[in-house]
Amino acid sequence: MQLPCPLWRGLAELDTALEAAVATLGYGRVHAVTMTGEMVDHFPTRREGVARLVGAMRSRLGGADLRFYAGTAGFLDADGAVAAPRRVASANWMASGELVAARAADALFADIGSTTTDLVVVRGGRVRTRGEDDAERLAAGELVYTGAVRTPVMALANEVPFGGRMVPVVAEFFATAADVHRLCGRLPEGADQHPAADGGEKTEAGSARRLARMIGRDAESRPPADWRGLAQWLARAQLRRIEDACDRILSGDALPPGAPVVIAGVGRFLAADLAGRLGRPCLGFASLLPEDSADPERVSDCAPAVAVAWLARRAGD
Repeated sequence: MQLPCPLWRGLAELDTALEAAVATLGYGRVHAVTMTGEMVDHFPTRREGVARLVGAMRSRLGGADLRFYAGTAGFLDADGAVAAPRRVASANWMASGELVAARAADALFADIGSTTTDLVVVRGGRVRTRGEDDAERLAAGELVYTGAVRTPVMALANEVPFGGRMVPVVAEFFATAADVHRLCGRLPEGADQHPAADGGEKTEAGSARRLARMIGRDAESRPPADWRGLAQWLARAQLRRIEDACDRILSGDALPPGAPVVIAGVGRFLAADLAGRLGRPCLGFASLLPEDSADPERVSDCAPAVAVAWLARRAGD
């Protein structure tokens, strides 16, 4: 399951989310853990972030067998995770990549979430990557900081076509990608878990109002169709950025023509578009698992969590 957790407000937010998860899912004998929250600005360093997140998980789930995913190092106990923060930090993409590699010999894995996009090449049943941590992956184009929900519109384009002119986009947090995709009619139900930029209603009218502010207007200044058209242009701009990153990656590590794009994340509707733009088959992440494993929509939404659990079970109890 996926729950909102504004961790930048403090670890109490994580405890609240864990309490809600346990209330629904219960406790297990084994809990496999992967994380990305260590880099929020609540923590002065990523090392401290890892240590405090490990401590929070141990406090909540300490009675179980806790295993922290560390990429190529496998699983570590809590003390080992604190001692190896670079291996544990933001390793979730590798967990998903490993599962894909075990099920598909050659593929491009594209996980488009609420905030970021992970692009992972699988060749010959192995994860092929130029970067291992966030800094290296950003530089390599394997981590693209754009997602289907929380990305500010000002990060999607510097200017937009509107009313026959190219209009600058204001550098203000007035609207997000959720507003864009809601106006396009493609935002999945339940994907937008955080408050809107203005704290207002999550409706087409609310999204149009927020989007209009991005170019210094009120929504009433133009008909609704114009704001939908602007949203569609911004959605294409976001997809172009992801496609450019794919082109960059694949130019250095080409895949066979028939290799699929395996899609995951709440923004996988964009990943499906990406597969079409690349001229490749599209394969849902959930299809790599047994048919009776879980609801396929949840599996694809929560690919890293599913993957890290699958890897832990494969490693043996």
